Amino acid sequence: MVESGMTPKMAETAPNCYDGSRQNNASPRRHLLRGLGAVALAGVLAACQVVPRTGGPATPPPPGDPGETVGPGLPTDTDRHRVALLVPQTGPNADVGTAIANATTLALLDSRTERVRITTYDTALGAAAAARQAVADGNKLILGPLLSEDVAAVAPIARGAKIPVLSFSNDTSVAGNGVFIMGFVPGQSVERIVAFSRAKGHQRFGALVPKNVYGDRSAAAFRAAVAEAGGTLVALESYDRSATALTGAARRVANAGEIDAVLIADSGGNAIRAVPVIKGAGERQILGTELWNTDAALAGNAAMRGSWFASVSDGLYGQLATKYRTRFGRTPYRLASLGYDSVLLTVRIARDWKPGTNFPVNRLLAADGFGGIDGIFRFNNRGIAQRALEVSEIGAGGFRVVDPAPTKW
Repeated sequence: MVESGMTPKMAETAPNCYDGSRQNNASPRRHLLRGLGAVALAGVLAACQVVPRTGGPATPPPPGDPGETVGPGLPTDTDRHRVALLVPQTGPNADVGTAIANATTLALLDSRTERVRITTYDTALGAAAAARQAVADGNKLILGPLLSEDVAAVAPIARGAKIPVLSFSNDTSVAGNGVFIMGFVPGQSVERIVAFSRAKGHQRFGALVPKNVYGDRSAAAFRAAVAEAGGTLVALESYDRSATALTGAARRVANAGEIDAVLIADSGGNAIRAVPVIKGAGERQILGTELWNTDAALAGNAAMRGSWFASVSDGLYGQLATKYRTRFGRTPYRLASLGYDSVLLTVRIARDWKPGTNFPVNRLLAADGFGGIDGIFRFNNRGIAQRALEVSEIGAGGFRVVDPAPTKW
């Protein structure tokens, strides 16, 4: 059902109805920072994780069953858990927020739960205001926000009300003290691909990283991963986002001496530009991160064939995307899976959670973790989602999994 007349704007979601026509015509409050996902650009993921949509209609279809319209305030509900979803529904990030919200609806429908009721609050109108309204409405768990700046605004309000926050950000700096982050942390991809490469006999490593937050974090993870794997760090070059700087950095790595494998912690497009330069001084194994996950252009470039990268599995996501297109008439953002999995996690815990009581936050630290569209994951004691990643190889026809993700911890 859709609830109107409330500030900030909210939409109520229950297992048997959905709202497929969220507005996105408000004036932008902040600039979009490109981030992680299916074909995510190599921008700063610290502020948000926004993934370019791969197609579909410009606007969502009208709701198939808008349900009832209610007045101000939430209806009394003593049989279901009140859960708040904080995502942008207006402004520049409205589309990705809508995709996440729609995915939570699919998860409720697929799980057939009658114990969870989700109300969506628009963070584009003010994340702090959305959080205060969510608390006032009696929600006991917050899913979201998307942007790390919004997490910082929401966290103290939620903490004061003893409500945990399950954010879609991947900024590790906002995790902890009641905040858990589900986003894809770049360092984990770097660690996985370096360990795999080292196991294949590569000893001497080099890397190219952009001069931004993503690059800084990837560089730190790379240094640690090479040391942990018993490898040797030969060269690590950074560059600003210009073709000249990228080529210069690639040339410096190429001429740094004997190197077995080179990590390019950047988008597929920049990897395609850098690899011919790197291989100009001799054949090297090329390594990549989750940023290459669904970049189809990589398979069409001969120089990239044989390269490896680590990411979450796309197997189940393909099924989710098909179901999403059927119901909503458009292709989802890759981050929609985070919304879906957050609901599966909530439904699992809700089995032993009495409605109206505080969310059992210690259950989020279960050693066996949780499963979802993106595979298994678990939260460490800092509140960061640790994910099981697979390694894929780029071939002429696409990507081939060469080392599957673990299925249990």
